[in-house]
Amino acid sequence: MIQNPILKGFNPDPSICRVGDDYYIAVSTFEWFPGVQIHHSKDLKNWRLISRPLNRVSQLNMIGNPDSGGVWAPCLSYADGQFWLIYSDIKVVDGNVWKDGHNYLVTAEQIDGEWSEPIYLNSSGFDPSLFHDDNGKKYLTNMVWDHRVDNHHFYGINLQEYCTETKQLIGAPLNIFKGTDLGLTEAPHIYKINGYYYLLTAEGGTKYEHAATIARSKSLTGPYEVHPENPLITTWHDPGNSLQKAGHASIVETQNGEWYMVHLTGRPLKRKGRKILEERGYCPLGRETAIQKLEWKDGWPYVVGGNTPSWQVEGPDLPEVVWEKDFDTQDEFESEVLNHHFQTLRIPFSKEIGSLTNRTGYLRLYGRESLHSLFTQAHVARRWQSFYFDAETKVEFNPTSFQQMAGLTCYYNTKNWVYLHVTKHEEKGRIIDIMACDRYQTSAPIKGKEITVPDEVKAVHLKVKVRKDYFLFEYSFDGTNWNDIPVAFESYKLSDDYIDQGGFFTGAFVGMHCQDTSGRRHFADFDYFRYEELESGEN
Repeated sequence: MIQNPILKGFNPDPSICRVGDDYYIAVSTFEWFPGVQIHHSKDLKNWRLISRPLNRVSQLNMIGNPDSGGVWAPCLSYADGQFWLIYSDIKVVDGNVWKDGHNYLVTAEQIDGEWSEPIYLNSSGFDPSLFHDDNGKKYLTNMVWDHRVDNHHFYGINLQEYCTETKQLIGAPLNIFKGTDLGLTEAPHIYKINGYYYLLTAEGGTKYEHAATIARSKSLTGPYEVHPENPLITTWHDPGNSLQKAGHASIVETQNGEWYMVHLTGRPLKRKGRKILEERGYCPLGRETAIQKLEWKDGWPYVVGGNTPSWQVEGPDLPEVVWEKDFDTQDEFESEVLNHHFQTLRIPFSKEIGSLTNRTGYLRLYGRESLHSLFTQAHVARRWQSFYFDAETKVEFNPTSFQQMAGLTCYYNTKNWVYLHVTKHEEKGRIIDIMACDRYQTSAPIKGKEITVPDEVKAVHLKVKVRKDYFLFEYSFDGTNWNDIPVAFESYKLSDDYIDQGGFFTGAFVGMHCQDTSGRRHFADFDYFRYEELESGEN
């Protein structure tokens, strides 16, 4: 049996493809760099992170991108002896008029090799997808954004041919599907199966109303008839299901003729005393990826067990392949490259913000801009992937000004985070303090009770303990004797569902940050980073 979700933590908008005996899923990364995560499996049950293909600024320049901008809904496919990856780079998120975004194509012969420079496609909308027809032609589909005031912004799905010789779109775009009454039609994928073209889309939005709709036609250009029991999957009618927000899907056929669908989902925290129909909950782990088995009836796919997600799914008739762990609980920073579970915000990890070679065995971060910045943060972090975990680091930092800070972050976006850090106080000297930002309102939860760091202490150990509904911090001066900081923070506030005005799509991260708003770029050295998931309820 396969246990859902298969990709835990912030891993949304899955696009799956099979190449021989290998399966790959590409997911969105939004403002986190490198762009796009690609996971690999042999059995659809056990997955490993194998590639982040957009690793150069020439492929993805996100300087100044808004929170939850950047890479939306990549599409991964394989044809003509190479991988094809289509993605959006979204430059506007807020507001009720525009969603400025640009769609690109990159290719590679090896999934974990170097990917090409991008080919610009269009800017008419987001969620682009490439379809390889059996006659050798290729077609781009994407949703079209209608910015006109008082118009519905989701104009439908466009289809346009792509020429591999000239590396550009050719002919006029054709709107082939306006969607159903669920609305907000996006995320198109086309499949040709038994003489029919199947158009799979996401509908209903990205929140709890989310769904996947499938339609079919004998002609690529339509008209498309909708599944007789639409939607293909949703949890809008099933508020008690622990896998909510089901939608934004992609399908694949196994070597043995079995069919599976991967889809977006979220596991909400429920606040005490709140009725399920007034508040479905909050997902600090972000939108994750789950899998369901499909069966075919009268030429239509159906989710086995009904059109709502299951926690456990019958696996395919394939031998199980289990991967070795690629993050061994504690990273000692002995490599010259960051472990690929770490990402940076908007910009690559480079000498502008840090180094793994200036001091062997340490991650050095140079103080740059604040946690509010959309430009140059020295911030290295990884996803929350469990409701129960400990994260810990050891930092050497000798600030000379209150403008210099370094430490441990629990972060959602530039307006929502908590920061345990070492800084300088004019009277107390070097101190441990906390800053918290809640919907862009910043506070100092232990003001007046900051912890003074003794002069003889060279390095400070910082820890966060995440316990589902809340998280709290500890510190140590020797790595053995830990001291609680008696302030608990609510986990639900680091979620899409809490963020002011909605329209945000990532998840909680935990990591290391260094800032120096004086401009002197004072550095901090981090000796290790530990991330250890715990059994549910373990203290």
